[in-house]
Amino acid sequence: MANNLDTARNIPPGVWLIRKIRGKDWSLKTYRYMVLLITFIAYTSYHASRKPSSIVKSVLDPEPDKTLNVHPWPIGSVFLKDEILGKNKYKSEYIGWEPFNGKGGTKKLGLIDVAFVACYSLGMYGAGHLGDTLDLRLFLTSGMIGSGIFVGLFGMGYFWNIHVFGFYLVMQMVAGLFQATGLIMGIWNAHTSVGNITGSLLAASVLDYGWGWSFIAPGMFIALAGVLVFLFLAAYPEDVGFPCSNVPAARVEAVARDVEAQAQSEGIVEKGKNAPIREGSGVRRSVGLLEACMIPGVLPFAFCLFFAKLVAYTFLYWLPFYLSQTEIGGEYMSVKSAGNLSTLFDVGGIVGGILAGHISDKLRARAITAASFMYAAIPSMLLYRIYGSFSQTMNIVLMMIAGLFINGPYALITTAVSADLGTHSSLRGDSRALATVTAIIDGTGSIGAALGPLLTGFLSTKGWNTVFVMLMLGALIAGLLLSCQVVAEINDKTSKLMRSTSGLQSSEVSPSQPLLSEQR
Repeated sequence: MANNLDTARNIPPGVWLIRKIRGKDWSLKTYRYMVLLITFIAYTSYHASRKPSSIVKSVLDPEPDKTLNVHPWPIGSVFLKDEILGKNKYKSEYIGWEPFNGKGGTKKLGLIDVAFVACYSLGMYGAGHLGDTLDLRLFLTSGMIGSGIFVGLFGMGYFWNIHVFGFYLVMQMVAGLFQATGLIMGIWNAHTSVGNITGSLLAASVLDYGWGWSFIAPGMFIALAGVLVFLFLAAYPEDVGFPCSNVPAARVEAVARDVEAQAQSEGIVEKGKNAPIREGSGVRRSVGLLEACMIPGVLPFAFCLFFAKLVAYTFLYWLPFYLSQTEIGGEYMSVKSAGNLSTLFDVGGIVGGILAGHISDKLRARAITAASFMYAAIPSMLLYRIYGSFSQTMNIVLMMIAGLFINGPYALITTAVSADLGTHSSLRGDSRALATVTAIIDGTGSIGAALGPLLTGFLSTKGWNTVFVMLMLGALIAGLLLSCQVVAEINDKTSKLMRSTSGLQSSEVSPSQPLLSEQR
């Protein structure tokens, strides 16, 4: 009876209510689809709530000597409908926001980005350990609702007429800490770009009503997604009454014996009596940070992701600003158009993430695939900088190609690589290390994600060529950091090829073996 009560306590309220209404339970397959859908929405909302600052940069710190693009490509009035009244309206509507529109405003915008991502990266390390020990549903719910509150509070600075830089800095820092809870969804990170696109479109769609709404709307989105997680996400099969098929029976028995022995030693239960042992959201074993760092490959991929995210997050936070500040085809586009147009970079990123995952699965070579994409990102960024200003069509094509190569390895490392390393054979089948390994890799990468936007805030004042040189160097270093893993994968494949070849040769003489044995 106690066991049943302990299990029922962890059933999501929405699932419990549906069970009562239907009078029967869902199948395990239905639960899997439900988890798939909810985690997709949850992780999309995480990334959507990170996009507003990139959309409103040109509103907070505008340059008034821009002409407005009357015919944005390629969707026409979808990008720009009621803003085509010309240069005067653009000037009067976007006059900037103190303290970002004065001297050093661009640098302050960079500091806002780095405050968010720095707290996010620091929170990663602690959140990974907590994610391995706490109820994931409640952990995610609190993180998402907290993120929504503080992202929304940043936008409330517009309505409260706040012009104190410290207010915006603190809001971004606390929001970054709450965002660190999203690392649990690292294995679903192939849909990062979907969240970026959603956030860009959502923030740009309400920009006309005041830049504050560009933060409040995504904040509400992630808070509502957090409620959805609380109501319906079953973090483990055991939480809804199904056995965990991924944990070997011997492992479950070993855990049960360990927990029972600990409980008896602490006087929780009397010796000889049964204690409720669960492998769901209750009793769990975590893996320490140092132990996880010793897993072969964790540190090289972590430092590679440092530079990969430096490049990716610079585009994430500064691409709309770059588009609005750069003459493309002889014209400048509006802030709203630049925000919407920047989503096509993430469209390329979706293709890149899927393509990188497919290639690495086919070749079974994670490092070779990630390094190749990072090297290919270098010429793609160079071409985008040189030829992207020729026309809007050229800009879009080159932007999508750059997004493909930049986001491909970023998505691969934070998904397949983290999952592989988090279930490494050295852990003896203990898959609970997945969140901790993801925290180390993604947390280290997020330090680079903080550094890139910060450096861009300073380097952009010297010209965008300097920024692109930094990005190309970052991509080069990211590829070089995987050199040892690339060599190891090449040697492994070469040895397998040689063994298969020698095995084929030996099989040609194997039919004679039975005859020899018969003669004996």
